[in-house]
Amino acid sequence: MCDYSLQGIQNRLAEEGEVLVVHRFFTGSKGLTLPEYLKPAEPAKGLMAALRNMFAAGPRACAVCIPDGAQLILHRISLPLQQAHCLQATEAVTFRQMSANAGTYRDAVEFKNGLRLRLQDLEEGQSVEVLALSSDKAGIQERKFIAAQEA
Repeated sequence: MCDYSLQGIQNRLAEEGEVLVVHRFFTGSKGLTLPEYLKPAEPAKGLMAALRNMFAAGPRACAVCIPDGAQLILHRISLPLQQAHCLQATEAVTFRQMSANAGTYRDAVEFKNGLRLRLQDLEEGQSVEVLALSSDKAGIQERKFIAAQEA
């Protein structure tokens, strides 16, 4: 769901329809978050507001956790990853927890060709759309994805 290295970070469960991005958290590990969590705060207007902002703890990105078996779409896959693994720019994937061992990176995505890539191997900024949180709903969502690809 969330790699062990993200357990100390504020986190929550993903919601269907969300578009997330791969982000390197302050722990040094990559995980998923909403792009809105990464936007800088608005500049302060006035001296008092500037002082308040200077001493306030800035909001940290919230890790968004994905359950095993969730259906996702990776958008804008980088050219090097495409070439290295024979992928398209957009691919439907299944989220996988590769191990139950707490001391390892275990979150990965599985492509239709059987390739599994750890989240740590995806590039920062990679866009990830949550189609379905379980494989039960996946068939319907995947048909919608295929229809959209063909249009």
